[in-house]
Amino acid sequence: MNKIHIGINLEFVRHQDKSFEWGVAKAAELGYTRIEPMVHWGRELLSEAGYFHSVSMLDDPLRIKRACAKYGVKLSGLSTHTPITKPEIGVEYLKQAIRFAAECGAPVVNTDEGPKQPWTTQAEDFVLMRYTLMEAAKVAEPRKILIGLECHQQYSKVPAGLDRIYNLVKSPAIGINFDTGNAYLAGQDPYRWLERVVGRLVHLHAKDISIQHSQAERGKVTGTPVGCACGDGVIDWARVIKICRRAKRDLVFSVECGTVEQADRSIKHLKRLLA
Repeated sequence: MNKIHIGINLEFVRHQDKSFEWGVAKAAELGYTRIEPMVHWGRELLSEAGYFHSVSMLDDPLRIKRACAKYGVKLSGLSTHTPITKPEIGVEYLKQAIRFAAECGAPVVNTDEGPKQPWTTQAEDFVLMRYTLMEAAKVAEPRKILIGLECHQQYSKVPAGLDRIYNLVKSPAIGINFDTGNAYLAGQDPYRWLERVVGRLVHLHAKDISIQHSQAERGKVTGTPVGCACGDGVIDWARVIKICRRAKRDLVFSVECGTVEQADRSIKHLKRLLA
């Protein structure tokens, strides 16, 4: 049986106005053993001032590795979302993210197709995505970095669409980063969809959706940045765990919630179920 580790996306400290290092320390304090930092291009005022958790890929990747070592956590992956339908952005962004991940020790980079250009056809979009993913895979394969394709936008909001993106490039570097909350909000059955991709999973975004959020947006959106605390919403985590036990590799449930308090409740709930 594979192992399931509990991690957290550092989005949980977004509204704390604190630095990346503060977020790593808080995740460790709450008991998380894995973290998923967000990275960005260039320089960004709030991050540079220590008021935001995202890390510039112009920084030394060892900054991330040192913080993890200091607080005793590992990396589940990097949040490197870039529109792969826009190769003028996606190709170089993903290639840099993969090299950055290799040096800081992150096994996975997560992304999705991004918002659609209003002037391209669907057929054109899939050609553009194939180009971007082929370029990224050629950088990822020799570095043993995995690319996690997430259900998050107009094409990947349905199982067949995510499969079509996944099948664009035949590469051992390409897998699925399944997001339970995005799948649910898109109007899909998240458990049937998870069963469909479990053999291709490289990472999982553990996102729960509150009843109020569900009533307001289910079937109207393709995803959401963060959810509520795991256990407070509509997702049956015992069922998710049971399905993920059939995965071909060890997995990290990277919790995606909006506050420190939700992160605390999430890990307590998931630990009880995994125990």
